[in-house]
Amino acid sequence: MWEMLGLGGVQRGDDQSVINRTIKMGGQLLLMIDTGSDLIIGSSWLTVDGRRTNLHHFGIRTDYQGKGLSNTLLHESLKLAKTFGMQIKLEVHKDNVKALGLYKKAGFKYLGDYLVFIIRDISII
Repeated sequence: MWEMLGLGGVQRGDDQSVINRTIKMGGQLLLMIDTGSDLIIGSSWLTVDGRRTNLHHFGIRTDYQGKGLSNTLLHESLKLAKTFGMQIKLEVHKDNVKALGLYKKAGFKYLGDYLVFIIRDISII
């Protein structure tokens, strides 16, 4: 589902071992399931770094969007994140208007004019 929605994949380091490691470190992976088909229709991956809870890979399958499911998934994600007792941070693409509206409505504030940089391939270091 993540690859279908452009949320992640192996090229971004999002494999099962990474997910398992983040869960062992206190994170959580919430999955929304269509009980009629056992299809994963939504996800919210929470990781913790000791300072913040980070919300990653939040999304609803395209064919299930527009039904209010993102509100439900975000509510449950934030309820769980609150139990960690840390700030909650997320990254969202500047052109993702639907997600921006959802997050702003939930109380997220724009952090400022920060640019995000990453080294995915650590062998270059």
